[in-house]
Amino acid sequence: MGYYMKIKRGKYLNKLISKKNNGMIKVITGLRRSGKSYLLFELYHEYLSSIGINDENIIELALDEDINIKYRDPLELGNYIRSKTENKEQQYYIFLDEIQQVYEIQNPYVNLPEAKVGFVDVLLGLMKIKNLDIYITGSNSRMLSTDILTTFRGRGDEIKVNPLTFAEFYNAYEEDKHNALRDYMTYGGMPYVMTLKNHEDKSSYLKDLFARTYLSDVIERNKVNNEKGILEDLLNIISSSIGSLTNPSKLSKTFKSVKQTTIASQTIEKYLDYFIDAFLIKKAYRYDVKGKKYINTPLKYYFSDIGLRNARLNFRQQEENHIMENIIFNELIARDFDVDVGVVEYNSKDDTGKKVRVQLEVDFIANKGSNRFYIQSALHIDTDEKREQEINSLLRVDDSFKKIVVVKDNINPWYDENGIFYIGVEEFLLKEQVMDSYI
Repeated sequence: MGYYMKIKRGKYLNKLISKKNNGMIKVITGLRRSGKSYLLFELYHEYLSSIGINDENIIELALDEDINIKYRDPLELGNYIRSKTENKEQQYYIFLDEIQQVYEIQNPYVNLPEAKVGFVDVLLGLMKIKNLDIYITGSNSRMLSTDILTTFRGRGDEIKVNPLTFAEFYNAYEEDKHNALRDYMTYGGMPYVMTLKNHEDKSSYLKDLFARTYLSDVIERNKVNNEKGILEDLLNIISSSIGSLTNPSKLSKTFKSVKQTTIASQTIEKYLDYFIDAFLIKKAYRYDVKGKKYINTPLKYYFSDIGLRNARLNFRQQEENHIMENIIFNELIARDFDVDVGVVEYNSKDDTGKKVRVQLEVDFIANKGSNRFYIQSALHIDTDEKREQEINSLLRVDDSFKKIVVVKDNINPWYDENGIFYIGVEEFLLKEQVMDSYI
């Protein structure tokens, strides 16, 4: 864990601290290798030690390590934890890393096919022990969200951990800070990448994560061993089209025309859900601003880490506008916003004078509670024509919420005559208070 030591995940650490001993199971979710284990086993353990908790009162199990393979049996896991926490006068803290590694087994006491025992049963039992404070991590949203947060009926408390934000990356970056944004846009925010010194090593690591970890996990968990080639092709297509509107039907046509392969749109939708469950990609729905309703299709997909996306394409497609858009999307997610793609419709006339319905796009509508921001990602606005093109959709939004244009260039932040705020992407990513100051 030494390579993480300069990386501070204060936001997530503070969330854990605020939830300590709250009677709920803390469920730490996120992409594998994004820092969940470090957050729990290092940063939070260190915090507990600093307030006087002895190591023997902190029970830790990394269930993805072969030394702990015995405890992938749910009954063995439950027995082990109970054996370590027998003193009812002591408070214990239970850390279970990669809980999805625990298998569902046949109930040895009930001879019925449907009588299964899994980690949910174990955790439900442990929850009833008053002197246990339980923390688990996992890398599969479907398994965790459905089985735990629902089954626990309000007693599961989720903390979503993302790859490094640019601010976290920047603060730990040991080279010339002027190169930090360039490297982040190329290699992303997987923590271990920061320890690697050249392109070859970084590229190899990110590609290896895909092949040996993410893709293998998806195949094994969803039992799609014969579809590896299709999954890889789908990842490549999504990687090439970040920031573009698409849907399973359109992707099915792409397979037909480019790969000469017929894949049903329902199958593609299922495979996309597998990637979403593994936290590899996220989807953003379109929202009709004036009609105040969601448009189910088409939609956009973004990668949880831009370095993984770039590695998927062998760093060939480095379109700064799409990469910047993906990074801004991830930043808004990390700031706990709900993020949609905005659609603004209005009536116009074509060259013949015929009435037509025109759709304009707002890159992101970011919502948090009663606060909303309309955000446009623009690589450059170096001419009046270009600026007018970028803000056309924002000018047609007639509510009073803040409107922001984020540009690639390093500029002094300013407001135009319409109250639209302009800021460079590096400053936007580094200064979360830029948005907070508007609230």
